[in-house]
Amino acid sequence: MLANHPTPEDILQQLLAATPAFTRDAPRDQRGIYALIDHLGRIRYIGSTSSRSQTLYERIHQRHRTGSEDSSHYYSRMYNTGRMWRQRNHPATKADGDIAKKLRNEFIAEHCRAVWVALPDEVNIAALEHAALRIAPTEMIAWNYRGTEAYEEPVDLVDQTITRLGLNASERAALDRQRQRFTGRTGMPASHASSTAYETGLPPFPDGAVRFFALDVETANRDRGSICQVGVAAVSEDYNIETWMTYVDPKTDDWSCSFVHGITGKDVAGSPTFPQVIEFLRGHLGQHTVYQHSGFDRSAVNAACASYGMVPPSWDWQDSVQIARRAWPELKGNGGHGLASLKKHLKLDFQHHDAGEDARAAAEVVLRAETTHAAAAELPSRDEHTDGAPLRGERFHTEGDGPRLIGETCITQGNITHKHIYLRAFIDAFPPDALGGSNKASVAQRKVTVDWGGPMPVITDLDGSKKFFRDRGWVRPFFEMNNVSPGVVVAVEEVAPYHYQVRCRARNEVF
Repeated sequence: MLANHPTPEDILQQLLAATPAFTRDAPRDQRGIYALIDHLGRIRYIGSTSSRSQTLYERIHQRHRTGSEDSSHYYSRMYNTGRMWRQRNHPATKADGDIAKKLRNEFIAEHCRAVWVALPDEVNIAALEHAALRIAPTEMIAWNYRGTEAYEEPVDLVDQTITRLGLNASERAALDRQRQRFTGRTGMPASHASSTAYETGLPPFPDGAVRFFALDVETANRDRGSICQVGVAAVSEDYNIETWMTYVDPKTDDWSCSFVHGITGKDVAGSPTFPQVIEFLRGHLGQHTVYQHSGFDRSAVNAACASYGMVPPSWDWQDSVQIARRAWPELKGNGGHGLASLKKHLKLDFQHHDAGEDARAAAEVVLRAETTHAAAAELPSRDEHTDGAPLRGERFHTEGDGPRLIGETCITQGNITHKHIYLRAFIDAFPPDALGGSNKASVAQRKVTVDWGGPMPVITDLDGSKKFFRDRGWVRPFFEMNNVSPGVVVAVEEVAPYHYQVRCRARNEVF
């Protein structure tokens, strides 16, 4: 039995010790944390019923097994292969695809397993899941944070399922056609990434060996998840830069940031949606280093993933602002290290606030630093940037040298016990329309985004009566991740309007 307040270690031990069961046997009246097991008997994904409206059965047997082939339905996605492959919403192959999906659903039910830990509602399941993911062995979460391609078809096991189902000759012929389409024999795509490109009309991605990538996004409005353009710069082994760009339809009527980049709803009409774009990029960026110029781009990708219920990509994110600060320290207080300032200082030729152009510029900054300031091009150490949180939100800031400190608070044992961070001394520094009352019935008009170093940013308002962030599910994982004890000082910094980061102040750090 688990304690009333299980630890992440407890959860992992329970998952590993549990007897694998058929997905259909998942509890229909309980919530908790679960793990998906592939056809080879390996745990590959850890998730939770973070929504109070979902049970373990609904999450495991229904969503993951029978859902569509996007990244949040992991069994469907990982076994969308060979004779089980389906191109969703493709009218010309719908009849064959429906048979393939039926086969896939049955294959998963027959050959895959799951384990789970049921938890009471009073446990903060989402926070516990996040904490467990941070300490889980890499092989247990291979599907969580990696753009893993679908498995090769387990032919013998699929044959067993076909035999058990008693499919007739016509149905078997349909499955053979799907396998041919999957492997590209009829001109259709052979992989998940390329099938996304085929279906959505995404431009071809640069080929060849790559040293690193740089990525930039633009957003339709101040909601970071409203990505309307994505640009990627691929830097080859011989230092050539090739740029890839696509518009993205954020499905919004709020285009209040068009004044920044000039993109409107008309420009993105008919463009792919974010899930289609991010799945395409997962397959191409893989485990390469991905530079962003400031923390905005990563946090925007994470926010967009959160809005679609998707797991963020696990790319090796690095920050070219840090590279620039090391290479050209003389710009601090003299224009800063934003792209607009570096454009003047380095005489870069690009159109600012075009995602493809900005991605190329970030890549050029890294290359210039490597060639003219070799020592400066080393990545920043943990001592210089202790929490891994985004450094700034350049889209809505004047060009400068980082986030603005709005206050500090000294953590007490009461904070640790009750999982909150007091903002009393500087509550007035937050926007008035983000301050709500003492209960959920009096939520504020606006919400703020809080980057705390975890896998997902938090979107919440502030309790103006108690003077802390209303959503506190992230606080315990934040304390645990940073080994917070009474007396530790936590800094709250404004990255952009309605966007903050929370981090522990580094020892001897002076603001």
